Amino acid sequence: MSTMLELAGLRHVYRGGHAAVDSLSFTVDGGELSCIVGPSGCGKSTLLRAVAGLIAPTGGEVLLHGSPVRGVPEELAVVFQDYSRSLFPWLTVQSNVEFPLRGRATRAERRELAWSALKQVGLADAAHKHPQQLSGGMQQRVALARALAYRPALLLLDEPFASVDAQTRFELEDLLLRVHAEQGTTMLLVTHDIDESVYLGDRVLVLSSSPARLLADLPVHLPAERDQITTRESETFVELRTEVARLLRGVAAPVSVSP
Repeated sequence: MSTMLELAGLRHVYRGGHAAVDSLSFTVDGGELSCIVGPSGCGKSTLLRAVAGLIAPTGGEVLLHGSPVRGVPEELAVVFQDYSRSLFPWLTVQSNVEFPLRGRATRAERRELAWSALKQVGLADAAHKHPQQLSGGMQQRVALARALAYRPALLLLDEPFASVDAQTRFELEDLLLRVHAEQGTTMLLVTHDIDESVYLGDRVLVLSSSPARLLADLPVHLPAERDQITTRESETFVELRTEVARLLRGVAAPVSVSP
């Protein structure tokens, strides 16, 4: 697999002197689902905003397909944690999914892409409803469908399931794995949930407390097909989850394991 995303010595200091990210370097291969986990407030969201081109880092570079990111790349989509604020309440579900495609596809193409994405996330029957008529989990499915309809080369997810209940979270995690298997979209997911990072990821990137530095790059040697019960009970899952927890608590020394 070829490298799609590269962070080279990324550093970001906010006005006032607060350092959020410091000398962060890693790569993400095409088709990979990589998870970033770290303590609350460590700089995970700052990192994702820099990758998305929403902020210009203080130092270092973000490279997409080998080219420096300057502004938001055309082939990138983001799913945010706060789904209620990312959807337009006055638009139907179908229109919300179609919205980013304006100027990018014809009206007929927009409808087809939106319908296909809604079907993929199990919301075809809700196309003509408005977001406020849906549950929180269904609204987050709409946000995911909107990103998928855009057909991004790189999908960024910023703690996308943190605001839903546990059962819905499991359902959305499995949905994301199914979408990834079907489309092979490269994904970079930020989470503070250790179990989620191990369950979803092809690899787990463990960050230190602020300013964020890379503590470990851990491959996840789990089967591609995963189950919320049997996978989480497996010895491999438990061992890796424990290793990540130790790193975050400062019990283990920083390590780097090649995938």
